[in-house]
Amino acid sequence: MHFVEAKGILSAKNGMNIYRGCTHGCIYCDGRSTCYQMNHAFEDIEVKINAPQLLEEKLRSKRKKCMIGTGAMCDPYMHCEEELKLTRKCLELIDKYEFGLSIQTKSDRILRDLDLLKSINRKAKCVVEMTLTTYDDKLCKIIEPNVCVTSRRFEVLQICKEAGIPTVVWIDPILPFINDTRENIEGLLKYCVEAQCKGIMTFGIGVTLREGDREYFYAALDKHFPGLRSKYHQTYGYAYELNSPHNEELMQIVSETCKMHHILYQPDKVFDYLREFPENKGYEQLTLF
Repeated sequence: MHFVEAKGILSAKNGMNIYRGCTHGCIYCDGRSTCYQMNHAFEDIEVKINAPQLLEEKLRSKRKKCMIGTGAMCDPYMHCEEELKLTRKCLELIDKYEFGLSIQTKSDRILRDLDLLKSINRKAKCVVEMTLTTYDDKLCKIIEPNVCVTSRRFEVLQICKEAGIPTVVWIDPILPFINDTRENIEGLLKYCVEAQCKGIMTFGIGVTLREGDREYFYAALDKHFPGLRSKYHQTYGYAYELNSPHNEELMQIVSETCKMHHILYQPDKVFDYLREFPENKGYEQLTLF
């Protein structure tokens, strides 16, 4: 990893990325795409060492409380977070200034900060977003090799449920000819239902590939799924969106399950929920006493 002094930390929509790059090793990661103009090796994590200072300046100056999002581009709980604790320092500030938090990860390292997540949720709102792609843990270790397996992520969701912290699950991406099966989707949905997730985010059953990401993905196919690269070429060529042949059937299973269990599943509705800050949360809590 290497360190930089960032000029800013929050996007126009209050998104935050403390790190750049990733060590999870997911074979499909869009973050490898050359369009993001990363000028260092993907696994050589760029660390915005002054992120907490920048965040505190922003939170102090904001006239209105809002949800702060993190994890959309880079997982806030990569291996380096164990040593650097920058994510924790930023959560401490979000808690201190009583903003809301929407935090996305694949890692059980998030449990280290459960105390802060609970505190933020008491004062405002905290939503934990967890990515689940592969119900079979053995297959998960191939597709997402350097992060905890899906069954462990389910345990994290259960712990959040017990702590009263709402969760949203990203079932995305799903890889054609690998895990785009009824068994896989139903297994992931079973986890979501048992964990009483508030929402499920999916944009269809498939994956996107572009320059940089595509080459890494195909190299992984050659290594772990010999012969599958040619099937991808024949089916999709160099398309950006690679929809599963089973997209319609599997998306119907997703929508029917969500309707049955009152889980948000339309992307715009889920995004609205993630961005909504509970204006009267503090007042409502005071009235309980």
